[in-house]
Amino acid sequence: MKRMLASALVVSAAALAFAAGAAKAQPVASDSSTTTYRFVTVDGLKIFYREAGPKNAPTILMLHGYPSSSRMFATLIPLLADRYHLVAPDYPGFGESDAPPPSEFAYTFDHLAKVVDDFTNVVGLREYVLCQQDYGGPIGMRLAVAHSDRVRAIIVQNAVAHVEGLGPAWDIRKAFWKDRAAYEDKVIPGFTSLEGAKIRHLGSSPHPERYDPETWEREAALLSRPGQPQIQSDLFFDYQTNVAAYPSWQAWLKDRRPPLLVLWGKYDPSFALAGAEAYRRDVPDAEVHILDAGHFALDEKVDEAAALIREFLAKRKI
Repeated sequence: MKRMLASALVVSAAALAFAAGAAKAQPVASDSSTTTYRFVTVDGLKIFYREAGPKNAPTILMLHGYPSSSRMFATLIPLLADRYHLVAPDYPGFGESDAPPPSEFAYTFDHLAKVVDDFTNVVGLREYVLCQQDYGGPIGMRLAVAHSDRVRAIIVQNAVAHVEGLGPAWDIRKAFWKDRAAYEDKVIPGFTSLEGAKIRHLGSSPHPERYDPETWEREAALLSRPGQPQIQSDLFFDYQTNVAAYPSWQAWLKDRRPPLLVLWGKYDPSFALAGAEAYRRDVPDAEVHILDAGHFALDEKVDEAAALIREFLAKRKI
């Protein structure tokens, strides 16, 4: 009897301790509770975007890379939404946004940047922190140069603005720019294949088990839609205009010296590590962090990235 009573007391104490701990526990943000999924019409196109956080908080405009969409920020958004207003659109031709055929829409970086710029006006963004990854870099830099007064800071995640950032994989891509007809079949299939999407994520990471295969499977599925090979060929052929613009973007960075955070996954198969350090030439006090991650650093280091972003913005009272 005594033994049973003792056991009951232990169980009761444990239950009370658990209840007390539960009462003190802080709510955990989740995608379902912080993020909304919306469509808005911009320049006659249906543009999809994710939004989270208080609308009166500082805004972070999140610009995705290739071949992803705003979905690449899905795990990061809940980690910032208590403090920031997050807005992440899909470009035309990507994700859930409209993908008109190239005969009806010019797939150039100038044009995508115009749509994103018009999108910010439609949804009422007057100033923002730019968070730009891969293709988001050229789009974000166009916005920065056009609207210097709107940009409060820039967060770069494996987005290149210096020729040093273009690794050996770019040799054949540069040949494509010089002779599209001769090299299109050698370059574009890799841009739209399942294997190409997988390699872009894994890179040379020693921890492939940390990567969710559904990420590149979804990207490959979207890239298999009708018209995508031509869309992506047109857009990547235009990528050479970004390289030509590097000097003007660097001049803007040197002149404006915006608060700049660079997060760089070192296992990137496409963008060289030298592209990260090159930003210090333009903004000497830039924060540069090399992460044990790939091209899409949020795949593997989302918690670390979120902590670095929060600390960086807090120090600048944003």
